[in-house]
Amino acid sequence: MQNYPYWRQQTTAKPLYPDIEWSKPERRDQAGRLGIIGGNKLGFAGVAEAYSVSLGAGVGEVRVLLPDVLKKTIPSAISDTVFGETTPSGSLAKNALPEMIALGEWATGVLLAGDAGRNSETAIAYEQFVEAYTGPLTLTRDAVDLMKNSPDRLVERPDTLLVVSFAQLQKLFSSVYYPKVLAFSMQLTGLVESVHKFTISYPVTILVLHKDHLIAAHGGNVTTTPWDNPMAIWRGQVATKATAYWLWNKTSPLEAVTASLVVK
Repeated sequence: MQNYPYWRQQTTAKPLYPDIEWSKPERRDQAGRLGIIGGNKLGFAGVAEAYSVSLGAGVGEVRVLLPDVLKKTIPSAISDTVFGETTPSGSLAKNALPEMIALGEWATGVLLAGDAGRNSETAIAYEQFVEAYTGPLTLTRDAVDLMKNSPDRLVERPDTLLVVSFAQLQKLFSSVYYPKVLAFSMQLTGLVESVHKFTISYPVTILVLHKDHLIAAHGGNVTTTPWDNPMAIWRGQVATKATAYWLWNKTSPLEAVTASLVVK
């Protein structure tokens, strides 16, 4: 668009980065290793979804870390699973940090997939992991909320993708004292301009739904894609597919995330 040189728009019929889909690795041993962390005793549907979506997208190997309270209930379809110590409320405990770090050392990218619970001890484990792990990291759903006490660490961390709701993005802007208030009523152009400026200030990559469009932003550049399936976001499918494409295009997070949105 003429007035927004940093903003590019794509549709399913006109993908912005078709080369990324064409260059997807054909061999599993070249298609990356994804570590997925999440789940609590009341649910792991998002983690299970992320496992199947990532394998379907073409990730080479996928390994899941869950609270050990789920050992007897995890479906056999999730074949590569490790377990960490569980809090009394049924989510990952601080003592699960060594397993989290070991998963990060094995993986070429990590997805904090949600279903994490609201436990303060789990929040500490997540914060410590985010600080220790230096590879490509995606956070989505309630995994983002668990980092509410360390918002600066999140937005200042390189190689970080946040797949968030508009309300979560509002809170993030506010919690790092960013001088722009986001309103649900704002037009698409207003949010595009806001994330453009925000991602100039911070190295984080953002993917958020607003006005029936998925907005991706990194390094001050922004793409938008029409989107009519919010459930795919809330169930974690969008974050998983974006992470898979990023594994193969580590230096191009915006292009990888954008390309993943037009793949059926």
